[in-house]
Amino acid sequence: MTSTDSAINPRAADASAAAGLRPLIAYLRVSTERQGKSGLGLEAQRAAVCTFAEAHGYRITGEHVEIETGKGSDALARRPHLAAALASARKAKCAVVVAKLDRLSRNVAFIAGLMAQRVPFVVAELGEDADPFMLHLYAALAEKERAMIAARTRAALAVKRAQGVKLGNRTNLPVASRAGGASTALAADAFAARVVPVIAAMQTAGATSLRAVAAALNARCVETARGGEWTAVQVARVLARGGER
Repeated sequence: MTSTDSAINPRAADASAAAGLRPLIAYLRVSTERQGKSGLGLEAQRAAVCTFAEAHGYRITGEHVEIETGKGSDALARRPHLAAALASARKAKCAVVVAKLDRLSRNVAFIAGLMAQRVPFVVAELGEDADPFMLHLYAALAEKERAMIAARTRAALAVKRAQGVKLGNRTNLPVASRAGGASTALAADAFAARVVPVIAAMQTAGATSLRAVAAALNARCVETARGGEWTAVQVARVLARGGER
């Protein structure tokens, strides 16, 4: 499943040219529908490419968002929004920017196939000077690392089975669930303890409503516990957890 692409804004492109800024087409990807609906991961990617663009004299003139896995031999065929990003970049005669290389793929063959499209790619995490050779190299390293992790995991599981350990024992799920819930609550309390003083300072400075506090937090690039943007409801929950009355 994929989300809707945002079209290139001609006015934005004209403004970019007038300001001497080079255009870029942004491509964002998450691998599950749940992540896509929640925005988990997308906001961080968007912030990374925007920060990169501002620092290097670019302007994001189009954005394409994909919600699809990166695995499989037909991965490219299952990414219509990547194809749309490539088409937009060809039309604008510019590069496609991604936050991290793994948002494209960890597969060397996939990266090589993208390079054959003759559309330049910029990886914000690697910097502006990462050429196609470097992208191939980083992809090869990532592919090798993934294979090594999988091999180590299989070997460890094999040892456990040989020792008679029953893997995937569902009788422990209630205990694990309680432990996980307690850990989550502690993390939420710690986050609230850090953010509540910041909110209090904003309220002192004139942000009297929950909506105003949320807007101030977003303006100062303060992320929620899950890395997203603030809403009035989230501010109220943090205040309640932090002991605000």
